[in-house]
Amino acid sequence: MPAAPDPRRSNGSRPALRDRWRRALDEHTAPAQRSLMAAWLGFGCTFGTARLITHGIRGGWLPWGNISAGRTHLHHYNFGIATLAGVGLVAVRGDQDIVGHPGIGALYGAGTALIADEFALLLDLKDVYWAKQGRISVDVSLGILSALGLYVTAMPFWHEVTKVTRHHLRSVARAD
Repeated sequence: MPAAPDPRRSNGSRPALRDRWRRALDEHTAPAQRSLMAAWLGFGCTFGTARLITHGIRGGWLPWGNISAGRTHLHHYNFGIATLAGVGLVAVRGDQDIVGHPGIGALYGAGTALIADEFALLLDLKDVYWAKQGRISVDVSLGILSALGLYVTAMPFWHEVTKVTRHHLRSVARAD
């Protein structure tokens, strides 16, 4: 009786595209890079989703409203702080299998996005999300997303620049 085809293979002889992507990711990135990429993706997706949901609640086209505890409105930065506290606990605990895991990176990015999206509220301690002053939250979030993206996409360059700069500074220090 012939063996059943491997479901991970697209036509029985070639690995499925998803498996090829996974192998390329594993072969061409280090665990820290995968975690940073997950943080970047988690930040971007969470920021976009939070903005979409808040617009949907305000516009009335989503079937739910704001989250409250009693009469107290819970802003999404509260969930961001709780998420970062959980990620911090994992880091402090130091379980090596978990610390650099991309899932932890994604949670870090998501928690950071929830906080950054309400940066203006935290800066002035006024709910200015929909006011002109609330624009700073968008600016800060896009700045974080851009800076992290620049770092992640050019990581080998930044590491080389750091190494070259360190070597240069040591050479200058020795010459003095």
